[in-house]
Amino acid sequence: PALLVYNRLTVFEGGMLMEQRTAKGDSSKEVNSNGNLNYLIMGFPVKPGKWTTSAGLMPYSSVNFVLSYQNDIAGSTNTVDVTEKGSGGINQFFWSNGVALNKNLSVGLKATYLFSSIINETTNSLTNTTQQVSYFPTIYERSYVRDLDFSLGISYHKDSLTRKNYRLNIGAVYDFKANLNTELSQRLERRPITKGADSVTLATLNGSITLPQAFSVGISFSKGYQWTVGADFTYLDYKQYRGIDGNPSSDIKSAVRMALGFEFTPDLASPSSYLKRMTYRTGVSLDNYPYLVNNSKVKDFGINFGLSLPVSRISSLDIAVRLGKRGDLQTNTIEEKYIKL
Repeated sequence: PALLVYNRLTVFEGGMLMEQRTAKGDSSKEVNSNGNLNYLIMGFPVKPGKWTTSAGLMPYSSVNFVLSYQNDIAGSTNTVDVTEKGSGGINQFFWSNGVALNKNLSVGLKATYLFSSIINETTNSLTNTTQQVSYFPTIYERSYVRDLDFSLGISYHKDSLTRKNYRLNIGAVYDFKANLNTELSQRLERRPITKGADSVTLATLNGSITLPQAFSVGISFSKGYQWTVGADFTYLDYKQYRGIDGNPSSDIKSAVRMALGFEFTPDLASPSSYLKRMTYRTGVSLDNYPYLVNNSKVKDFGINFGLSLPVSRISSLDIAVRLGKRGDLQTNTIEEKYIKL
């Protein structure tokens, strides 16, 4: 949020995300695709060069999976087919402000309202049955979250470093630990093949989910509007995470993310060449996730490529592609390769 002070114009920005994932296990493989709105943001200067504010809407997290497997039934030769589904996610509406303290130093504050729900369902059905009318017992669980979260940022830049038009930027962001009000409802349903269901409410709980603190730091070096090279590091103290039961989980550890990127614009003011006015970007990143799969940490390595296409005088169409791999067959027993646009 501290970098908002460099925005001297009223800006509207929107983004879409499309992705294809290939998940691979020991003996099976599955490919799926999806797309969604990625963000909507508007920013405008309250006092140009001194104070800029912005507001936006974007996903904070998303859940979308279906798992199917068979379980044995004690005392019977029959088995039960189990289907687990997850859907929904948490959205965030945020309001950010950046203020310049002097020509080199600026600070920012971001207030985020988190809301929406995550739904988990577990359905059972007998593998072999002679019943003419089949019912599927289902546990339906909905977690609804609503609360505020805050982030604080600071940025320092130094112009005319060593030579004219060279700039050094250093920034940091601190995300405060947050206790999010959460309502958990759980019910037992009996679903027939046709539409409709009988249900009995098992429990309704009010509590909180604790999101951990996080700290990010970044540094970049640039030459005017021609090129920039930068690096970021983020640490998330997920050992502070608590579910609605308030208990820590031994399967959740701390997480880190490292990224390195470079962008290049041949000639921003070229009157004759559109290709020279374009900005070309590339980068790599490595994530160590906070959760364990097969008692091993999950790593995500990605390579990124991007273009910024000038539109009219001051607008642009930005395109980015990320190729990555999450998890590993040998250590996690499952891996996922993906492409994001």
